[in-house]
Amino acid sequence: MKYGRVEGIDKPVPRLVQGTLMLSTDNLEGGIAFLDSVRAQGCNGFDTAPVYGNGQAERALGAWMDRRGNRSDVFILSKGCHPNADRGRRVTVFDLASDLFDSLARLKTDYIDLYLLHRDDPGVPVGPLVEALNEHVSEGRIRAFGGSNWSANRIREANCYARNHGLRPFVASSPNFSLAVRVKEVWEGCLSISGPQGAEERAWYRESQMPVFSWSSLAQGFFSGLLTRENITGMASEITEGCAQVYGYEENFVRLERAIELAGERGKTVAQIALAFLYNQPLNVFTVSGCRSAEESRLNREAMEVRLTPEELDWLDLRREKR
Repeated sequence: MKYGRVEGIDKPVPRLVQGTLMLSTDNLEGGIAFLDSVRAQGCNGFDTAPVYGNGQAERALGAWMDRRGNRSDVFILSKGCHPNADRGRRVTVFDLASDLFDSLARLKTDYIDLYLLHRDDPGVPVGPLVEALNEHVSEGRIRAFGGSNWSANRIREANCYARNHGLRPFVASSPNFSLAVRVKEVWEGCLSISGPQGAEERAWYRESQMPVFSWSSLAQGFFSGLLTRENITGMASEITEGCAQVYGYEENFVRLERAIELAGERGKTVAQIALAFLYNQPLNVFTVSGCRSAEESRLNREAMEVRLTPEELDWLDLRREKR
């Protein structure tokens, strides 16, 4: 496992962060065994949120940490202010506090290492949010904070406010980022920095070197190795719901075919090539991947060692025709 650092967090952060969407207290023992296997491979970082299984993911993760007594060694990334069934916009100081306290209870801990605002509402001033996040840091409830699905402009605005008021800034961001480019939004308000349309955002992340926790790094299973142009519409039971609608168009199939070709030449899996595409970017990338087995976790971890040339990166992303 390779690790990086995030400002304000006093423990190493794995470059491959394990997602927890599959966890549930309905199968707690199975979940604990899975988390044990991931931890045994050197992964000490877990991405979660209240909306994952309506709190089930946080409850299962909290039960595991409580049983193993390993909270001080584990990096937890959780989030708040996601829309719910009652309100489509919840990016407020009140919702931030409500979600945070509930997450702490479910996780059976008194702090979260990195806390992200799960969505943004550009109509809400950043100042009160930055002040509230700083208060939670001062009270020890979180160690550091940032945004998920926040644009670079809004992060800059928040950090300008923090700088002008002597406050802590956003130190991390979690946009969608993968080799595949989305045809449409997965959900309203989800931000991607993939493909040609994400070039300006990527340029800012390259310059600032702000940690990027890329979600859906394997494009909802598009690079699972199971899919082809011919079978994608019949694979609903094998991949994340909506994959075909979000990623199933011609340019992505060309990217997939090139990843398959390169994987064959290198003796790697398609997923390893797709993850290596991210790890070889000039950004400070941490990938979030919802591995569902110890073997899948091992293979994804090995992707960190795959070196791709600039020509291969451009070829995979359709910026050149030949390597």
